[in-house]
Amino acid sequence: MPTVLFTCAGQRVDIVTAFCRAGATTIATDVDPLAPALYHADRYAIVPLTDLDPPVLARARDELGALVLLPDAELVDLLGDKYRAHELFLQRGIGSPATWLPDDLPDELELPVLVKARQGFGSRHIYRADTREQLDFFLGYTPVDSMVQAVCRGEEFSIDVFCDLEGRCAAAIPRTMIESKGGESIKGRSIKDWDLIEYACGIAETLRLVGPANIQCFREPGGTKLVTDINPRFGGGFPLPLAAGGRYPELALALAAGERLEPKLGEFREGVVMTRFFSHLSLTAAGDGTLEPFAEDLPEPVATEPGEA
Repeated sequence: MPTVLFTCAGQRVDIVTAFCRAGATTIATDVDPLAPALYHADRYAIVPLTDLDPPVLARARDELGALVLLPDAELVDLLGDKYRAHELFLQRGIGSPATWLPDDLPDELELPVLVKARQGFGSRHIYRADTREQLDFFLGYTPVDSMVQAVCRGEEFSIDVFCDLEGRCAAAIPRTMIESKGGESIKGRSIKDWDLIEYACGIAETLRLVGPANIQCFREPGGTKLVTDINPRFGGGFPLPLAAGGRYPELALALAAGERLEPKLGEFREGVVMTRFFSHLSLTAAGDGTLEPFAEDLPEPVATEPGEA
């Protein structure tokens, strides 16, 4: 039975349990002993890793003795720096919103713009500036190294892809971004949009992504597509492509078993809607000083149609 290690497991109970159901033995690690995903894995450990650990894992792949589902370390570094990622996209012929470093802003700057952290995640340190005065203020206010990016005016999409070890795209599931909080999708719908599916596959194979990745883009009026971010990991909206039939855990386990993936583009259910909610996990002290689950009551949906209870 394959064993899967999840670093910085945090609140990602959805991902850990999905791999459990796919037949894997799961090990979750986090620096926080109260991270709920720890207690949904078969085993857990309290390890002081950061939220930005893909570069560490990508560089240590030869020392770990396990399959690391990440592209090469250089690409991981580029994608982690949003400005360098923007430059990479343009070099590879991938559309990206106009972006500048604070010292290189043009005199005639079309507003509004966004001040964004170069090493940001979870929508931290993002500010919208509608005037030049606001822009100057936010550039002085933000505590992190930042860039300035044009505001996209089209519809936003997120596309969850999965690639094999040679960077060949085996699956791509687009979803709408109905609502997000803190940079994480909480409501969305799967769509079988072949324009987006083929677009995402082209990007994944151009960059030679490996394993799971999340491509965030806008389709502007007129059809032009602009990529704002690519995360070489499962996206925050992972439950939606999973429910739509993406079978991403099974694809990962197949790679670990040495199998060759056959592309299954379009083999998912469209129109699946995700709406996320808060739940909880109660813990109590065990005899050895650790914590263990005490009780967990997850609400089950009871209404099948509007008005029913």
